[in-house]
Amino acid sequence: MSLIDGGLAPAPASSAGNGKPALRAAADRLEATFLSEMLKAARFGEPPSEFGGGIGEDQFTSFLRNAQADAMVAAGGIGLAEQLFRSLAEEAGDGR
Repeated sequence: MSLIDGGLAPAPASSAGNGKPALRAAADRLEATFLSEMLKAARFGEPPSEFGGGIGEDQFTSFLRNAQADAMVAAGGIGLAEQLFRSLAEEAGDGR
């Protein structure tokens, strides 16, 4: 799971007809990536130093952040995905 895809599954191939489910999935992935980066900057999920640290903890901390970001988006997020979706859907509706 990388920060690029935000850990969310892509839209099903059958939804590619009108493009709106694909736009929604892309907006959700972008919001999850943004939230994951914000959690990283806030040092969310970093273990206390008394646990020993190490590269393994660093790797699993990123999984925790990504899972938290995905859960935040699934619960409604911060509204970024909705705004992106509306803007992209409007642009797609204009035929550009």
